[in-house]
Amino acid sequence: MPKLLVVDDDLDMLALVRAALEKDGHQVDTETDSTTVQPARCHLYDLLLLDVMMPVEDGFSLCSRIRAEVDCPILFLTAKAEDAALVQGFGLGADDYIKKPFSIAELRARVNAHLRREVRQPTHTLSQGGVRFDMQAKVAIAGEHTLPFTKGEYAICEHLVLHAGQVFTKEQLYEAVFGFDAEGDSSAVAEHIKNIRAKLKAGGLSPIETVWGVGYKWRKDSVR
Repeated sequence: MPKLLVVDDDLDMLALVRAALEKDGHQVDTETDSTTVQPARCHLYDLLLLDVMMPVEDGFSLCSRIRAEVDCPILFLTAKAEDAALVQGFGLGADDYIKKPFSIAELRARVNAHLRREVRQPTHTLSQGGVRFDMQAKVAIAGEHTLPFTKGEYAICEHLVLHAGQVFTKEQLYEAVFGFDAEGDSSAVAEHIKNIRAKLKAGGLSPIETVWGVGYKWRKDSVR
């Protein structure tokens, strides 16, 4: 289920957008105050919808503040149709505009189109549990040292850290990291986790927690 965040100071608009997108099976969170939206929170979402005209911090400023650390599509909701405004938004890293007033059909179509073609690979860095992940170089760093993860071990860690705090079964991790068509089975995940923990322990770290009878999770750092 895709998870979306909509930021708009207009409560009626938030209710309208949420109701429309939930009909397509999306999980929709809303926020009226853009200043409370932090990059770490945005990693939880598959797409962001930002209103341009908001008090204190407008949509352009919010996009500029989070774009370098957020890989998902960012769409603007705007009544500003001037070319200069469009150029400014795209220059800040927006993926698209939905001009007000818009139809519910257009909103749903544009959002779903972006979700369907979203194949962007993460390129930012993210730190959790004392480990910094460079998602472009595909390396994990603890302190000044690069952790000697294999490709599979790194992929498991990256998936866990991108969803820090969320519990995954061995089967879910196997499918997410290696795919449905990969050779082998989910029991290999337990061995990967064992090796990962040994390498993390050498650096005095233990961010992976076993939830007995369920699976594994990467402990989530406190974010305020």
